[in-house]
Amino acid sequence: MAQATRTRIGGHLVAESLEVLGAEVAFGLPGVHALAIWEALRSSPVRALGFRTELNAGFAADGYARVSGTPAPLLLSTGPGALNSLTALMEASSSHVPVVAIASQIPTDLVGRGRGFLHELADQLASFAPIVKWAARAQSAGDIPELIAEAWRRALTPPSGPVFLEIPVDLLTGETDVTPVKELNAVPPKLPLPADDELAAAARLLAGAERPVIWAGGGVLRSGAWEELRELAERVQALVATTYMGKGAFPEDHPLSAGCAADEEPFRKLVESADVLLAVGTELGAETTGQYAFRPGGRIVQIDAAPERIGATYEAVGLVGDARAVLAALVERVPRIDRGLPENTVTERIESELEAQAHELERGLLRTIREALPRDAVHAWDMTILAYWAGAHFPALAPRRFLYPLGSGTLGYAWPASLGAKAALPETPVLAVAGDGGFMYGVSELAVARQHGLAAKLLLV
Repeated sequence: MAQATRTRIGGHLVAESLEVLGAEVAFGLPGVHALAIWEALRSSPVRALGFRTELNAGFAADGYARVSGTPAPLLLSTGPGALNSLTALMEASSSHVPVVAIASQIPTDLVGRGRGFLHELADQLASFAPIVKWAARAQSAGDIPELIAEAWRRALTPPSGPVFLEIPVDLLTGETDVTPVKELNAVPPKLPLPADDELAAAARLLAGAERPVIWAGGGVLRSGAWEELRELAERVQALVATTYMGKGAFPEDHPLSAGCAADEEPFRKLVESADVLLAVGTELGAETTGQYAFRPGGRIVQIDAAPERIGATYEAVGLVGDARAVLAALVERVPRIDRGLPENTVTERIESELEAQAHELERGLLRTIREALPRDAVHAWDMTILAYWAGAHFPALAPRRFLYPLGSGTLGYAWPASLGAKAALPETPVLAVAGDGGFMYGVSELAVARQHGLAAKLLLV
């Protein structure tokens, strides 16, 4: 049996840093320049899950991070290995998923010199910088722990998203006298609340509304704000619609749920007829607004962690901050409205219209899947026809359980993402739904599921 190395090298600093930061699993594919990290993980409690391609490792890290709400390490090798992850990182970026990509790099003294070293890119860092939130390179072994902590912090800082750190191979394989990593601070900065007068103005609008509607996006899920959302909705008796990326933020069997069928006429009429529309954690993008055809009939109050998104698409009263904290602040300021439940016929009217369209096969499949899955089961959907139906019509009943790559619209997501979700929630049922084309991107990961005991189920349609 091979023996783990006893000499402390830079790879140990990576493994120790991940352990200290609370990582339980690391995803990736071993490559020659990154082997020092994988060697160090052999003696670490961090579970190393090697996938067959970097693309699928990236999707698995995404699935893990979405269901757990914690960053997922993605370990990459130099050059082509790293580049293979870009599609997965694009999806993580578009959907604000905290994936921490750590890649090897050619030796420090050769970076940028164009001397034809194995896997050399003219500028590997520049390949990732436009896609991720933050990108950096370690200049010494001593930099590694703090840079990994900074990557972790940046990934979590709202709005969350993927980050990229590259470490030259000589730093990973070289002996180091850096003290073993025992403590790192990666707590993201706390976003300030909006000013009191801004919160008070928004609270007055909600309290005075006759037809309030809340439109909840993925930011609610990322901030863990589903309880605050539910409390505010019940307090002001507002119907709650969700975006596709926000599915599960509000249970779709709740009396106040209006679902998320954004392309259906009853849904559009509901959000357009609201005299006050509270948009939480959504940029009100093209897929949400019918390619910007949405025409609000009342005032919009928009909550977002990114100030540049406030009013970017529609004029809005802006509340900049974390969704959970801002919703909690509104709950404190809005009086309870006792006018009874508002009329909610959106889902019923949509179902009636669908019955006349002869799509019983799709609707029947969705009903069967929903009946078969426990309430808290994870369901990951690929870019396939049944998933398009699921985005609008499959009832999501629990938060962080509906996984769908609408951020980028990529193929091949569902199966590897379901394996990542299973690694995060081993006792929770996990189902992937994929078409034949999407599944072919990840068919090799059947071996990974078997090897690592990741008992996700696959429905191929």
